[in-house]
Amino acid sequence: MKIILASNNQGKLAELRAMLAPLGLELIAQSELGIAEAAEPFHTFVENALTKARHAARHSGLPALADDAGLCVDAFGGLPGVDTAYYATRFGYAKGDDNNVRALLEQMCDVDNRRAALVSTLVGVRSAEDPEPLIAVGRVVGEIARTPAGNNGFGFDPVMYIPVFGQTFAQLPVEVKNANSHRGQAARAMVELIRERWL
Repeated sequence: MKIILASNNQGKLAELRAMLAPLGLELIAQSELGIAEAAEPFHTFVENALTKARHAARHSGLPALADDAGLCVDAFGGLPGVDTAYYATRFGYAKGDDNNVRALLEQMCDVDNRRAALVSTLVGVRSAEDPEPLIAVGRVVGEIARTPAGNNGFGFDPVMYIPVFGQTFAQLPVEVKNANSHRGQAARAMVELIRERWL
């Protein structure tokens, strides 16, 4: 079974291919089919993920899976949330993981409450008009480190300190990170949903 991943993010594609491997599915990036990214006009992860999945399914004619993920910082009332990928642009930096981390650390330099959550919402649709999308959510709570550490992962992984491990996500071995991350949680739940309802 082929499923389109409604993302051009190579980090997400690599993680999700590994996490969904137990299903024996072929996960294809939408860019491989020349499908442009969908607009993400909403303020919640689930609405944006559903929009992206429907867009990819409509343009490919195949089932689609979309992930909308982000960082929710307690001290900022849950922001940047759905705007995580563009966080740096709010502060005059170009879009990109390194700039996002730089901007976040600058904004939090005098903030003592460093509690934050990484959230991943995966939505799967059999077709663009699927009335029963599959929805799986993963959430990991940690703290924003004062300096980046580690080379594994992407996004905010180098500053997402996970107390139970005593390390950032980027310091953990990939298999440990994938087993415990927000995306790992959501992917495990999605694997069960696909098994139960699609296979």
